[in-house]
Amino acid sequence: VQLQASGGGLVQPGGSLRLSCAASGFTFSRYAMGWFRQAPGEEREFVSAIGRIEGTTLSAASVKGRFTMSRDNARNTVYLEMSSLKPEDTAVYYCASKFGVTVSMDASRYDYWGQGTLVTVSS
Repeated sequence: VQLQASGGGLVQPGGSLRLSCAASGFTFSRYAMGWFRQAPGEEREFVSAIGRIEGTTLSAASVKGRFTMSRDNARNTVYLEMSSLKPEDTAVYYCASKFGVTVSMDASRYDYWGQGTLVTVSS
């Protein structure tokens, strides 16, 4: 099982980035997916989640209206489109998979985790 996150980098405040997470080693379409992040010195926090097919999404209040999560089951990939980025969005972003239909904000419900990609928002 592998979740490979990519797309992080340095961006100025107000800018945009798109993160990708490519999955392999499991039946992707049977898993809900989530994005979490962890800033330096902080606990890991929920960002967004999506159901097994597009249509069911859940987002943290801090990113609602700025971040959009999507998935492409044909490519076994999920995306996180981030816009209007703020310095407080700086963190390592992790993708994770959760077997089943329901989406969840609870990290303990997720089965597999990727290695993370660093997003730095700074001028």
